[in-house]
Amino acid sequence: MIRYQVDSSWWRRANSEGDTVVAGSPLKIFRFSSAARSVLEALENQKEVSNSSTSTIQRLLAAGAVHPILDSMETSLKPSDVTVVIPVHNEDELQLNALISRLSSTHEVLIIDDGSTTPLADINGARVIRREVAGGPAAARNTAIDFVTTSITFFLDADTSLVDDSWTNLLAHFEDSSVGVVAPRIASEPGTTLLHRYETSESSLDLGSEPARIRKNSRVSYVPTAALMIRTDLLREHRGFDESLRYGEDVDLVWRLLEADVVCRYEPATVVRHSPRASLLDAWKQRVSYGSAAAPLNQRHPGAATPLRINRWSALAWSAFAIGHPLIGLTIGAGSTVALERKISSQPDSRILALRLAGRGNIHAGRMIAQAITRTWWPFALVLALFSRRGRRVAFAAIVLPSLTKWFATKPKVDPVSYCALKLADDVAYGTGVWKGVIATRDLGALAPKFD
Repeated sequence: MIRYQVDSSWWRRANSEGDTVVAGSPLKIFRFSSAARSVLEALENQKEVSNSSTSTIQRLLAAGAVHPILDSMETSLKPSDVTVVIPVHNEDELQLNALISRLSSTHEVLIIDDGSTTPLADINGARVIRREVAGGPAAARNTAIDFVTTSITFFLDADTSLVDDSWTNLLAHFEDSSVGVVAPRIASEPGTTLLHRYETSESSLDLGSEPARIRKNSRVSYVPTAALMIRTDLLREHRGFDESLRYGEDVDLVWRLLEADVVCRYEPATVVRHSPRASLLDAWKQRVSYGSAAAPLNQRHPGAATPLRINRWSALAWSAFAIGHPLIGLTIGAGSTVALERKISSQPDSRILALRLAGRGNIHAGRMIAQAITRTWWPFALVLALFSRRGRRVAFAAIVLPSLTKWFATKPKVDPVSYCALKLADDVAYGTGVWKGVIATRDLGALAPKFD
């Protein structure tokens, strides 16, 4: 019987009329009768729940309020039901051999040599398919689709490494027929260099230690194909990857699947390692390339690549703080709480609920505004900082406060000054890529905030 864990956003309040639960990403309010209390308590304690509670579980699963615990799940799928696909282009053959040596002989391994300068030689246990002209990651992965005969395809990048065979545990998620994509956590390979130590806590591919149901504009809004498991028939049905995208082709595929109501899950209980770039300059170029995908993605999925999605009340409150009127900001925040209380007045404990929702919403909005300032909007922030003392204060707060908060929370093996400097460089590089994409596409959507 499957056990579940509640999302980190979970909050429950019980009274004589039943239970109110706030959880999920984005947050959602649930009301349950007192008859469901034992089920909710079992979920909070990661205990097994009876089959009679299926409707309650499904409601919570759909909202990302609870997540199945991987080691409590069973699967009828076997490793032989998986084809591993590894696209390569002028890769380090020693690293590639090390990756393949970790893969079992019970499943097929396809290596797509995407026009490497020197054709890739045969590798023991793997089938090499040669593309004479390099077409990029999307084209290489699409080439593999015609050769896959299994029900599941597992994409791996050549610069990843597998600790053990635990990645096969991901197959358990596919027992739910609505699940089409499952992605493991991609953690940075540990090392002693400054970049290795920084990326241990700030790798752009590492989406954290909490499981999630993947959704646009949520805590986990995409997953990369550096390591991604997918139903092969979905790849064919949705025409694989968009080969016109040099970067962001994996995000585009996941978003197209989400638009088709395919359930996609992020499962950090399984970890795949990824090697960081060899130098800070290479890491900068990588971040720029990631950012350059925002504008093309926004053209295909309007609003999904926005740098900031925010409630109008929160935007007004933080704007008042930024221009030096904290009292007005607090008044706006209080007003939004009152308005929210009236909106949910039919809910028990509406005042407490409104305070919690508004408080969390405004704190989250502040973090998102700071991120937008240091990433996508950094050219504007730089101009304001050069000509305005208040602009300098806002920029300093946006740079330092979130970074130090994260530093104290994660305790990376990097001193706080270096960490803040590297985080700023990381954000500026990504933002530079966003502007590069905007100029190339002449589409401003990736710069514009969205208001709810």
